[in-house]
Amino acid sequence: MENSEQDEKIITTTEVEEVDEIKDTESNAAIEEDEEDTAEDIGDIEDDEKEQKESTPPVRPAASAPSSSFDVFHWANEVDEFKNNVSVELFLFNKNYTPYRVRYSDQLTASVKAFFMQEATGYIIKEADKGLECREYEKSDGEEKVIYRTKLSNVGRAETLLHLIEHEYRDIDDFNDHADEFKKVKGIIAKFSYPGNDGDTKVFYIAKALSPSSALKGGSSWELNGEGFEPFSAEVALKVPDDNQVAIIEGNVIIFNQAKFAALFQYDYKQQVIADEKARELTEKYKLSFAEGLTLNSLLQDRKPLIKKLQSLDIATEMPQEEVIEYADQMQLELMTDDDGSIIIMDDKDLTMFVNLLSEDYFVSPVNGKRYEIKSKKLLSEPEGEPPRG
Repeated sequence: MENSEQDEKIITTTEVEEVDEIKDTESNAAIEEDEEDTAEDIGDIEDDEKEQKESTPPVRPAASAPSSSFDVFHWANEVDEFKNNVSVELFLFNKNYTPYRVRYSDQLTASVKAFFMQEATGYIIKEADKGLECREYEKSDGEEKVIYRTKLSNVGRAETLLHLIEHEYRDIDDFNDHADEFKKVKGIIAKFSYPGNDGDTKVFYIAKALSPSSALKGGSSWELNGEGFEPFSAEVALKVPDDNQVAIIEGNVIIFNQAKFAALFQYDYKQQVIADEKARELTEKYKLSFAEGLTLNSLLQDRKPLIKKLQSLDIATEMPQEEVIEYADQMQLELMTDDDGSIIIMDDKDLTMFVNLLSEDYFVSPVNGKRYEIKSKKLLSEPEGEPPRG
């Protein structure tokens, strides 16, 4: 789905043009573009489809605010109704969640739709008659006949990925087919568009995780042609997972496979719940001042060791603010305060120092007078009897 010179779309052959080396950057500068420019970049469609697209209202972004009335069963039936009018684009994304366009041949269109869209909608429609339910992900775990839903805004990496696809499309590079570059790939995401009943063009995404074993390297592989083996004609071939994993629809993330969802977008909801609760306790007891744009919750995100340490603390019984500041002075640590006496947190290092102080992880040796940060502590039991040299 590119301009006319890109009509031949491929996914795993050596006919892909070489592109600049992949840049592991999180995102590029946001570029404002009108709908006509976007249609040119995204579309490789027939003339009659172009006329239809120009006359339709703006596309409803998949990352819009989730609706509390969203019904995944209604969505599956609607998509099934319009399945012959659905268009699809494919993107690979790396471990930094930077997307790259991948072209595919027209011969693969039916296969792409089947692997991504029809597997998901078919499962929902079929299992709905057998008692399938959709429950809130954060409040459920491991039930049978259940798929889960959470807000896209809860899943920061997925939200970032969709933002780049929807708002910085012109800056997205094509993916090249080098085996070394494929090692950096984390997943594949398909963007589907179709005309809804209300007149809007609707968008949804289906994402799947890719493992190194998904790639078949041409240099070390043969292909069976007829009755004999021949050299593998492509540098890399891709085995697309055929299971349902994650769908993103109207600001909602639909989770078919919990383990693969967590691995794909690094979202551990239980740890995040703990982090949010500890953040609330800390801000209630201590006066903290954060650098512009930072919050305690954002600093705790994805910092598992720090969250684990906080989890072991009983915030309510920890030393008061004045003692924390005095303790930092004794250890000659650069814990800053403002005119109001609030502890200044400029970055994650300041936060780590603050949590270490609460955990009493700094120590001055009575033997050599040197300061130490204690990585691990084990509380000793009370001694019994007299000391050996009492």
